[in-house]
Amino acid sequence: MTDRAKEIVKIAYKALDDKKAEDIKIIDISDISVIADYFVIANGTNSSQVEAMVDQVTEELAKIKIHPERVEGIRSSGWILMDFNDVVIHIFSREDRLFYDLERIWRDGKAVAPESL
Repeated sequence: MTDRAKEIVKIAYKALDDKKAEDIKIIDISDISVIADYFVIANGTNSSQVEAMVDQVTEELAKIKIHPERVEGIRSSGWILMDFNDVVIHIFSREDRLFYDLERIWRDGKAVAPESL
C-alpha cells in the first residue's frame, strides 16, 4: 500500500465524516484484488447528502491535486463510485447500500480503523 493511497483514504474519510456520512468503512483489499488497495464505503440519508459527500471528497482531494480517474453513477442515483486508482470510494443511499452489501461481497478484505492509517 502506498503512502498516497493512505493519504487519499484519510482525507476522504475526514471529508465524509465532515458531511455526516453514516457508517464509514475502510476495507484493505490489496491482498485479494488488483482493482485497488482500499475501498471506502459510506452512505447518506438522502440524495442531497450523497451529493454533498461526493462534492466534499472531490474538493478536499483536489486541494492536494488528486482527482478521480472517473466517477460512475448519476448524482441523483443511490450509488456513486469514485475511482482514485489505488482507492475506490463508494457513496450510497442507505437503501442501496443495504441492497448491494459490498461489505459482505468483500468480506475477505481487512477492515481498517481510520486512526491506524
